[in-house]
Amino acid sequence: MKRPGIHGQRLIAAFLFGCLLFNYPLLYVFNINYRLFGVPLLYVYAFAAWGLLIALTAAVIERRTD
Repeated sequence: MKRPGIHGQRLIAAFLFGCLLFNYPLLYVFNINYRLFGVPLLYVYAFAAWGLLIALTAAVIERRTD
């Protein structure tokens, strides 16, 4: 049986996870003077977290409930 609103709840959870990923304390951890392949670590983290959120959102939207 399909539960109403489960996709909405999962998308809200993904949004809150994104808020956690881009909040100051976690960004501060990666704001160090270190370069990974010539790119500052903060930029690598930001783009990796952004990509993770896109993949998570796509997985929630595309998931089939049989």
